[in-house]
Amino acid sequence: MSEGLLKGVQEMLNEEKWTRATLSNYSTGQFKDLDQILKNARDEKVTDELKKLSDEHLVHTKNSIIALYLSGMIALSRQIIDDAALTSLVSIFVDNHKWGIVKYLSERILDYGESKFALRMLAECYKNENENELIYGVWERLVKADYEEADISKSLAEHYEAQGRIEEAVDFYKKALHRYINKQLFTNVREIWIKILEYCPEDIDFFLLVQKKIAKNISEEKAELLLQDVYASLRKRDDVDQAISILKIILQYDEKDSWVRREIVDCFRRKYSGHSQMEEYIRISNLSQNWRNIHEAIQDFEKHIAFDKGNFVFHRSWSVGRIARVQGDEIVIDFAKKREHAMSLKMAVDALQTLSKNHIWVLKATWKKEKLRDKVKDDLVWTLKTVIQSFDNACDLKRIKSELVPGVLSAGEWTTWSSRARDILKSDPSFGVSPDNIDLYMVRERPVSIEEKLYNQFKAEKNFFDRVSTLRDFAAQKDVEPDSEYFTEMFNYFLVYLKSYSQVNEQVMASFLLVKELAGRFPHLAQTFQLNFLDLFRHAGDTAELFDGIRDTKLKEEFLHHIKLFVPEWADIYIKLFSHVQLSSIITSLRKEGHEQKLVDMVKNCFENYRDNKEAVVWIFKNLKSENWFDRTGITAEKQLIALIHILDLSYRDIENHRNTTENRKTNKQVLTILFKENLVDSFIGGADQDTITRIYTLIDDVKDLDPAEKLRLRSVILDKYPDFRFLGEETEKAVMSRNLLVTMGMYTEKQKQLQHIIDVEVPNNSKEIAFALSLGDLRENAEYKAAKEKQDILNSTIAKLKEEIERSQLFDPATVNTARVSFGTRVLLSNESSGGEEEYTILGPWESDPENKVISYLSPFGGVILNKKIGETFDFAINDEKIAYKVKGISAASF
Repeated sequence: MSEGLLKGVQEMLNEEKWTRATLSNYSTGQFKDLDQILKNARDEKVTDELKKLSDEHLVHTKNSIIALYLSGMIALSRQIIDDAALTSLVSIFVDNHKWGIVKYLSERILDYGESKFALRMLAECYKNENENELIYGVWERLVKADYEEADISKSLAEHYEAQGRIEEAVDFYKKALHRYINKQLFTNVREIWIKILEYCPEDIDFFLLVQKKIAKNISEEKAELLLQDVYASLRKRDDVDQAISILKIILQYDEKDSWVRREIVDCFRRKYSGHSQMEEYIRISNLSQNWRNIHEAIQDFEKHIAFDKGNFVFHRSWSVGRIARVQGDEIVIDFAKKREHAMSLKMAVDALQTLSKNHIWVLKATWKKEKLRDKVKDDLVWTLKTVIQSFDNACDLKRIKSELVPGVLSAGEWTTWSSRARDILKSDPSFGVSPDNIDLYMVRERPVSIEEKLYNQFKAEKNFFDRVSTLRDFAAQKDVEPDSEYFTEMFNYFLVYLKSYSQVNEQVMASFLLVKELAGRFPHLAQTFQLNFLDLFRHAGDTAELFDGIRDTKLKEEFLHHIKLFVPEWADIYIKLFSHVQLSSIITSLRKEGHEQKLVDMVKNCFENYRDNKEAVVWIFKNLKSENWFDRTGITAEKQLIALIHILDLSYRDIENHRNTTENRKTNKQVLTILFKENLVDSFIGGADQDTITRIYTLIDDVKDLDPAEKLRLRSVILDKYPDFRFLGEETEKAVMSRNLLVTMGMYTEKQKQLQHIIDVEVPNNSKEIAFALSLGDLRENAEYKAAKEKQDILNSTIAKLKEEIERSQLFDPATVNTARVSFGTRVLLSNESSGGEEEYTILGPWESDPENKVISYLSPFGGVILNKKIGETFDFAINDEKIAYKVKGISAASF
């Protein structure tokens, strides 16, 4: 049937060529027939053959309508960027004013996604059909697809402006403004700048951001000119503070501008019109004198102007004070403990820090403690703004805490308060982060948009992959503008890595994957780079190191996906990678693609080389041993268990030697869980013979850092199954127990309390004793000082000893007591063969030892001799050169 379809198309092409059908004969109905042919070709899976047939026909008949349409639509369905065939086809009908067909073709192209060309053609169709209202909808789609289109953005803005829809008009004016800046068309920029200034003069942040772009893309002179427009608007609204900030920016572009100097002096006069010393400070700072550097003059003026009657100051010795009066060159200040303190103005400027009346230090000095505490607890937004603005509008939570705890809030109150404060700092648009340090919070004069907040966060972040996450969050915002200044700057940060790399490291690879990810959402971005994955991969170093270096989960997944898509030997790379990173997706991909034998070989290799594949072996045991193909590895249950025991021992050793401590602790915990909490060892012992158990227990016994209680419990399990079982190396248990300290829960708790009491009570009291002794003078004849220091040495020694013992301690589980032999936690009845009497002892540890009550330590000489003895065994013990013969008569569990 597929041959019939291709044959039919060939006949259609021949007929078209031979009859030389005119364009007037074509209608949308014929293209619908071609769409049916395309559907049938997909159903019969011959689209490749159909495209090849059409492309071959176009070689010698380049204007074939049928071939252009079939080839172009197949290419479009495959998301192939080359759209030459459809572009040529639409152009043919545009030139012949066949607008119905142009409309149909444009809409068919748009069925597969937005296309700048198709949208322009569709708008042209509506224009020729006088469907003016429909044009605007198409234009809105076009400015989203074509990020260079400025004129249509402006036309849309004017359209909505005429309808009174000002908010929408401003959005499109802003789009047009950015695009005209990119085109360096200043006349258009100025026109739109004035429009936006007319409708939203309060959006100062927008104007400040855009003027930077103008200074960079066009010129600083043009940026200065536009800032003068903003300044004029601010003066008209009598916003003196913001006007001064704009003039300062203009002065950064041209510090010798005499007009700006006059204006800023005038603004300062308006702002400080009620200041008693304002004119004097203008004179002292030479603010109005052109010979004085304007920036230095402003700095001097602003330092001096803060000194006026009623203002607050801070002195490092006298704390907060209030200026009582200013008399000529002398200033008089009332500090809490130093009233009417006079100093020269020059000295005051150097020695004092001026404070606003809302500074947190001023509030702590002037408000009643209860009033401030209630305000801080009830109004977190006010508190955060107050503290942050008190310190140059840049403050971290650590500084906020130091200002509030313990003077205003208790440590307990801070825990709850700070949790709520963090939520506010994240969500409240009044707060932002410093562009220089992400830990520093700022108060915004105007609420900050989520886009600007993310942009500021991006600028403050130092970590490459934190920036990846932030850009992704930015791109995920609704109606994001990928041609905005924010997006462009963040996107270009990663683009630089692709344009200037000397070697392919994790940052270059991550940049490629991220840029490709974003280009999938914003197709025009694909034009910004020409690299392909395979070339990058071939120039990269070790794949495992590269993968580990990519600190972003989604990019890691994409990296693996790209390897599979574009690297021919992907399966071998996956196998090598698995020993470094255990992912179920790797196993799934290999299995689905028929590489089970590679999986079998990989698992065998991991178990044979378990020393180099500890994490992989543990992961395989937990996740793959139930797979159908696992039996083909030939790895028996005993081999699996032996490998896990060896890995447990290796992890203990690596932890002790501080090698990859975090990873080894994780592996150690996993293996302990598998072996003992999930009872793998117990289950294995339950079905094994004595020789096998001997091999397994010997390996476990050799793991020197394993909890001795676990070893004792296993011995009990083995003896329950084989009562006459003989353990190799009976002295092993003693050696293990001597390195650790078996203790009961009661004594462990008591020792911890003892240590805490010494640290919390006795050490502080001793410090006070030393301080008091020092206050008595001459240390040479100071008995109190010597006694206190001796006590300090004793306390330090006791603390060190307790800490060392607690660190060595191993809690004993009474449920694991082994009564087959004398061991920790047993009560033993002895026959004194020398005297003919009986003696009963309880075997515990040195912490519990109480010889008068017949409780002896397993580490004592007598305890060491009696340990591991069975009922009926005899032994000798010498006391003061007298040898006494004993026989074990009974062993029972001690009471706890």
